[in-house]
Amino acid sequence: MQKLNEFLSGEQTNDSFLEDGSEGLCSLSTTQRMYGFAASLAAGLLLMFLSMIVFAIPIKFALLFTFGNVLAIGSTAFLMGPEQQINMMLDPVRFYATSIYGGCVLLALFCALLIHSKILTVIAILCETCALIWYSLSYIPFARRMVSEIMIRLCDTEL
Repeated sequence: MQKLNEFLSGEQTNDSFLEDGSEGLCSLSTTQRMYGFAASLAAGLLLMFLSMIVFAIPIKFALLFTFGNVLAIGSTAFLMGPEQQINMMLDPVRFYATSIYGGCVLLALFCALLIHSKILTVIAILCETCALIWYSLSYIPFARRMVSEIMIRLCDTEL
């Protein structure tokens, strides 16, 4: 009840990463958070693995792969909490990467569920994968700059 009162009154606590009570209304223990993270990540990876089995059926592949990606990314919300996860995703450094990734996820689902186009679904999944890689690189300092410079050097036509 104390955590609920603190949350409603707007008092912020300075609990460190993965400590009890760092979520206000959600009070999972560190062990529960680690189990939640591991279960969500394992389920996401399992769905992505299972999607490779049905690769010949692009619509099922897109559904399994996309939901696996969302579960794997969402698993980190168990570690840091959903509010901090959303804040980090909407941080100015990775806002565009998050928006593009979210758009690609929606596009893949749209192509798979509503349009039923295998070619568009595969293209959307490729875009989703590229957007996921770019989004993931935003968490590694200078990784996007390094990858950009490598791609410029590899694709440069002037010798």
